[in-house]
Amino acid sequence: MDLGEINPVLLVASLMVAATPLLLAAIGELVVEKAGVLNLGVEGMMIVGAISGFAISVETGSPWLGFVAAAIGGAVLSLLFVLLTQVALANQVASGLALTLFGLGFSALLGQSYVGIKPPSMGDIHIPVISDIPVIGPILFQHDPILYVGIALTAAVWATLKYTRVGLILRAVGENHDAAHALGYKVIKIRIMAILFGGACAGLGGAYISLIRVPQWTEGMTAGVGWIALALVVFASWKPWRALLGAYLFGGITVLQLNLQAAGVAIPVEYLAMSPYIITILVLVILSADKSSAPASLGRTFHASH
Repeated sequence: MDLGEINPVLLVASLMVAATPLLLAAIGELVVEKAGVLNLGVEGMMIVGAISGFAISVETGSPWLGFVAAAIGGAVLSLLFVLLTQVALANQVASGLALTLFGLGFSALLGQSYVGIKPPSMGDIHIPVISDIPVIGPILFQHDPILYVGIALTAAVWATLKYTRVGLILRAVGENHDAAHALGYKVIKIRIMAILFGGACAGLGGAYISLIRVPQWTEGMTAGVGWIALALVVFASWKPWRALLGAYLFGGITVLQLNLQAAGVAIPVEYLAMSPYIITILVLVILSADKSSAPASLGRTFHASH
């Protein structure tokens, strides 16, 4: 065992990379839940985004087109959830689970011919002078553009929810859809837009895994990240900045367990691999007592006739 092999600067920098797919998926789901919809299909949308982005990136040679395709792929799959829950008024929990199972199977089918192929590299942003600052430079200013997109998206969602009329209407629909409907707001339309946004964000998160974090395609490579993102929304009490901190916390645990394995820590690998999920469960158990911050209409079906 040699803990001296763990480089703290690289640890923190890789923590930010590990946190990005979580953050993208969680921010999208946070908006969906703020609108009063519970979509458990995050994992399915992420894996479809991962293969969509990977395939288009490989075929066109452009990672940027890959990320656009991933966002579209995630949003298109979320349309299936829209049809089930907002049109057919099916149960949201069952529909979300079905979406995840469908996404996992569909992505495995699409990805058969892409196993073992290396995608084109996006490359990191290098800002002269700032990127070369010791310690701070490698940690904050030597990353890929999508990592900064994730942080900017968090700030944009926070500002929208807190300061804009759009955010106010979205929160009103999530808190009391009947009252929002009585005031003349199009509840179903607003929820559909939120679900599509959540799907696009989940797709981006999935593509980040297949194009940047682990630049390859393997079946089921999201490996539960979508479920952790769902837990992260609860952990964050539906607040964007807390979602950012939570993503870095969970990303840090993931990276730390990998570093501990590499350093030869005398703990069975299986226990280390389980650690992010165990901590997710513990966080949910601790926070489940406080339901006051959850949107009041979360998971409830809206009938326009009411």
